[in-house]
Amino acid sequence: MEKFILVIFGASGDLAWRKLMPALYTLHQQKLLPETFKVLGVGRMAMTDETFRAKTIDGLSQFVPKSKYSDEDARNFATNLHFQSMDTSEVNDYAELKTRLESLSDSLACEANYLFYYATPPLMYTTITHHLKAHNLTCQDSGWKRVIIEKPYGHDLASALELTKELSQAFAEDQIYRIDHYLGKETVQNILVTRFSNSIFEPLWNHNYIKYVEITSSEALGVGSRAGYYDTAGAMRDMVQNHLLQLLAIVAMEPPTTADGNAIRDEMVKVFQSLRKIKEEEVPQYVVRGQYTESQIHGETIKAYRQEDGIAPNSKTETYMAMACYIDNWRWSGVPFYIRTGKRLPTQVTEIVIHFKSNPHRIFAQKDGLTDAGNQLIIRIQPDEGLLLKIGMKVPGAGFQVDKVGLDFHYSSLTDHYIPQAYERLLCDCIQGDSTLFQRNDAVEATWKFVQPIIDAFANPRKNPIYGYAAGTWGPERANQLLAKDGFEWRYPCKNLASDGVYCEL
Repeated sequence: MEKFILVIFGASGDLAWRKLMPALYTLHQQKLLPETFKVLGVGRMAMTDETFRAKTIDGLSQFVPKSKYSDEDARNFATNLHFQSMDTSEVNDYAELKTRLESLSDSLACEANYLFYYATPPLMYTTITHHLKAHNLTCQDSGWKRVIIEKPYGHDLASALELTKELSQAFAEDQIYRIDHYLGKETVQNILVTRFSNSIFEPLWNHNYIKYVEITSSEALGVGSRAGYYDTAGAMRDMVQNHLLQLLAIVAMEPPTTADGNAIRDEMVKVFQSLRKIKEEEVPQYVVRGQYTESQIHGETIKAYRQEDGIAPNSKTETYMAMACYIDNWRWSGVPFYIRTGKRLPTQVTEIVIHFKSNPHRIFAQKDGLTDAGNQLIIRIQPDEGLLLKIGMKVPGAGFQVDKVGLDFHYSSLTDHYIPQAYERLLCDCIQGDSTLFQRNDAVEATWKFVQPIIDAFANPRKNPIYGYAAGTWGPERANQLLAKDGFEWRYPCKNLASDGVYCEL
């Protein structure tokens, strides 16, 4: 592996402290990084190399699993860390950054291979990019240059297109790595293997055998300290436009010609382009918004969203989203994909549920105590990664009483294999130049084109109301009706926690 320098803008922030540094430490410990490399933290805070190293070691002791952490490894890792205090909004300060990078490159005796990580607020992305270009730090004449940016990639379609335009003035598309930590999860990647390497699944993966698909990503916590960001984003921008549509594409894509990154991303883009557009006047038919209200959970009073610090008392921001999507292509004609996400739901879970059609002649139909054992394939992404296949089995005894049983696989059972965290996998891929698990520009544009009419419709709350749901429940009753009208129902990984499940329109 080539030697490189990772430059983290915003290195004194939470993302670097809690996620990036622990991921790099673990990669270093597993010898997945070059023997010699450098990390240059950049930020406004007055900090020396030594204080940056001490802060990082403190973070590693807290956020690296105890089974992986050792003081000696942490000290060895920290010798590769450096810090540059500067004002990232001031173009002249980048001259000092360039000098520091040249010095570090000389100490590594390597080409100028620079990986820039924007762990900053999105409003700084274009500023940093312009200033890097102004000092010729994005040119690949000597060594490679790559940039990682975090979501959100714009606030709407227009701003996403503008961000792409600004980035492309300094970086080619193959230099830009748009990170989505959901795609770094082992189970998400395993969806491709489950589908395309097992002949028992792929022949059934179409409208002939699948009734409907659910994609759920729920959080038990509320908005927490993210009020400033979340109240301007909401569940649509925060979760649906990126994470959940990416999961949908992986489930629905056609087999790629190869395992090459571009081949896989080509097929994902085709899914986005095949999504049936929801017109503004159709939004109430396909989309349900919700916002959590005050409730009692185990005797504790949970604040309503509008009571949270930093939230406007009349906020119309959705903390819950459910929607029905259709993919207009040969494979998925007529199969609904139901997406839901929300805060203050009963548990934290991300899962995909494939509901297979019943047999055409149901000899064990629900009659005289006999039940139909409809099959489900449940792909658990978090927190307990694995696969669960629900099938019908005969209950011991006389007659043909059928019950559902689960064929259950947990990744944690692979005790001889280390399961990397999402940021570990994604950072390692980017360092190696593998863009498979990163979003491409055309995918970002296509997802924004799909959600933009829905966001525009939200501006009219009379036609597109936001429904209240008690914190600790599975969202507004209206979301159940979204499926019930088609004769379907959501899968509930656990029961409601709230004592009061009253639903109201806000």
